[in-house]
This record gives sequence, C-alpha cells and structure tokens, in this order.
Amino acid sequence: MSNEMEFFSFLLQKYAQYKNTTADLVLQKWDELGITDYIYNMYEMYHIESLSNAFADIDMLTNKKEGLYKK
Repeated sequence: MSNEMEFFSFLLQKYAQYKNTTADLVLQKWDELGITDYIYNMYEMYHIESLSNAFADIDMLTNKKEGLYKK
C-alpha cells in the first residue's frame, strides 16, 4: 500500500471518529460531493500538519459543496 493510501485510510478513520460516524458513511458523502480525489491528493499538506487543521479544511470544503459555507 502506498504512503498516500495508508494516510488516506488513517485520515478517513480519524475524520469519521471526529464526526461520530463511520468511515463508510464519510467516504460515501465525499464521493457524492465529488471531493474524495481532492482529499486523497492533499496528502503532501495533510500528512505534515495537525489533524485538526486537515479536519477544518475538509469541513470547509464539505460545507462549500453542500452550499453551507459562509464567508
């Protein structure tokens, strides 16, 4: 398994815990919003920063895609 895939799996599990849900449901939502590849490709940034920063970025991205983002 590549470093990127290993980290993505870790991030997905931790984000699901943060949201009090399952990784399956998180991945389903990311797929529906079309952001899974984007999050996967953010490996270079996400793996060197705090998970809380990655979570905040993912929350903002999710909210934008759902039309809930407020400037």
